[in-house]
Amino acid sequence: MDITIYTDGSSRGNPGPGGYGVVLMAEVGDKAYKKELSRGYRLTTNNRMELLAVIAGLEALKNEGENVCVYSDSRYVVDSVEKGWVFDWEKKGFKNKKNADLWMRFLKAYRRHKVSFVWVKGHAMVEMNELCDRLAVAASKAGELSADTVFEAGMGD
Repeated sequence: MDITIYTDGSSRGNPGPGGYGVVLMAEVGDKAYKKELSRGYRLTTNNRMELLAVIAGLEALKNEGENVCVYSDSRYVVDSVEKGWVFDWEKKGFKNKKNADLWMRFLKAYRRHKVSFVWVKGHAMVEMNELCDRLAVAASKAGELSADTVFEAGMGD
């Protein structure tokens, strides 16, 4: 099965309250499936939310070995993977790299599937990207925000 994942992250202030939005889509036979995910955090950064959105999308997949195409407006995430930087960081133990906790978590989820990335321009009327943006912003404004514990402990971005 081919799965499409759209993602976006947001922070109101950088750092500040933030959130991510994810839309997962797949077609099985003549049925189309769509699932939305979002979560808000009380103190985080935009880059952490962009990366966490991708992680949440990949971790939501139940079966291993899926063909996944991730659409993101984050050059930080897309270029880090597509240009191979994250794999070099991993070889060096993520020494002096921001968001090492999330990059390690990403690689675990990434390696369960066959993942490709497509960069999309943000706020350019790409329907699913705009939906993810709305989900991320709404999550950042929710009443009960989660703690980004690694960031709040001073070890993240």
